[in-house]
Amino acid sequence: MPVLQEYKCPCCGGGINFDSSTQKMKCPYCDTEFEMETLKAYDDALKNEQADDMNWETSAGGDWQEGETDGLRTYVCKSCGGEIVGDETTGATSCPFCGNPVVMMGQFSGALKPDYVIPFKLDKKAAKEALKKHYQGKRLLPKVFKDENHIDEIKGVYVPFWLFDADADANIRYKATRVRTWSDSDYDYTETSYFSVLRGGSIGFERVPVDGSSKMADDLMESIEPFNFSDAVDFQTAYLSGYLADKYDVNAEQSINRANERIKKSTADAFASTVQGYSTVVPESTSICLHNGKAKYALYPVWLLNTTWKGEKYTFAMNGQTGKLVGDLPTDKSAFRKWLFGLWGIASAVTFGLTYLWWLL
Repeated sequence: MPVLQEYKCPCCGGGINFDSSTQKMKCPYCDTEFEMETLKAYDDALKNEQADDMNWETSAGGDWQEGETDGLRTYVCKSCGGEIVGDETTGATSCPFCGNPVVMMGQFSGALKPDYVIPFKLDKKAAKEALKKHYQGKRLLPKVFKDENHIDEIKGVYVPFWLFDADADANIRYKATRVRTWSDSDYDYTETSYFSVLRGGSIGFERVPVDGSSKMADDLMESIEPFNFSDAVDFQTAYLSGYLADKYDVNAEQSINRANERIKKSTADAFASTVQGYSTVVPESTSICLHNGKAKYALYPVWLLNTTWKGEKYTFAMNGQTGKLVGDLPTDKSAFRKWLFGLWGIASAVTFGLTYLWWLL
């Protein structure tokens, strides 16, 4: 039984047919006409498009050697279930994630050994100063929040990250338009030209980070990036002294989807920046194939600052290497009402002044 080939309009997506009067393919929905050779080239391009191929080899981390874990202890939070690793001198009295008490369980075991660690460069004092700076200029912030005594706890935590390396071959097809307008004595005219723009090439990625902790929000960790990997060293347990280390509960395989999302977006942004000179540019098809995809396991330094306001807990995260700090702040409702009333008063005064001026004129 013969199979009928249906052609779609590249402009609006509707079915197009051969118009015998013009000897061209024509779309009955948007009235766009296509030369047969142009449409054939477009159809050939569609047939050659490939699906994404984003597979990884995830043998990250290594086994602990005999004696390496002797000085490590695990602490488990009964509230959020977080399992934290510290040394035998760490006074872990509360969970850095939810603020509730944690219980020391004993000898550390049952996890991969990190490949790398970026040691802390900034201390607790720097974290406090960064938080004070974060408060500056926030007129609607409750006054009590600006009190240093209001900080419940500051903890230095090594957060587990999976670092993904890959080379990406990408082919992306865009639908682009150019719009031209002109007028004569009778009418205004608009001409829209449609183009199929192809971009292809290779791009390399090194150490794309995905945090391996379900307790740490991905957007929070991505907000304190970047970490400078030039400071990374081979992992040694001595770097944990005086700090906590969050034990990963999301493995490398489970982190692949997030890594793929980040790589795909970065690739699309890089290629889109080369498509210039058009009124609009919309990606229609993306094919990304990864090669030499590998993952490594690292610990990155993060200061976590917890505070409470009216029963709500607020967590701030600071990059322990660069000092970049992020976190949500509460709003003082009474201050907001005063600000809104003042804004309304200014708007009313401006309106009155304009009305009075119009009356005089």
